[in-house]
Amino acid sequence: QVQLVESGGGLVQPGESLRISCTASGITTSFGAMGWYRQAPGKQRELVGTAITGGARALADSVRDRFDISRDNARNTVYLQMNSLKPEDTAVYYCYATLQLLTFWGQGTQVTVSS
Repeated sequence: QVQLVESGGGLVQPGESLRISCTASGITTSFGAMGWYRQAPGKQRELVGTAITGGARALADSVRDRFDISRDNARNTVYLQMNSLKPEDTAVYYCYATLQLLTFWGQGTQVTVSS
């Protein structure tokens, strides 16, 4: 059974940095893609970033100059480094991973940016 477990969320002040991570268990092969979505209160879930097997990465326009996504295939872990955080980054961040036609989701980790 595949499980994705996020960690590293919390409360930070505007301008600070935070790194969240997501580790998968229950799998013996590499996912095709791993990445992050986020959902703020009253808003739709939006894609934040994707890391593809082989090294390709993509980030949403709204975070490209502040966030970075990376992946450790040996550990089946994906990271999201968030810098210069803004109050509008406040959301629940969900990890996802794809394997052929299947998509797996983590339970979400709360990131709150507030002074």
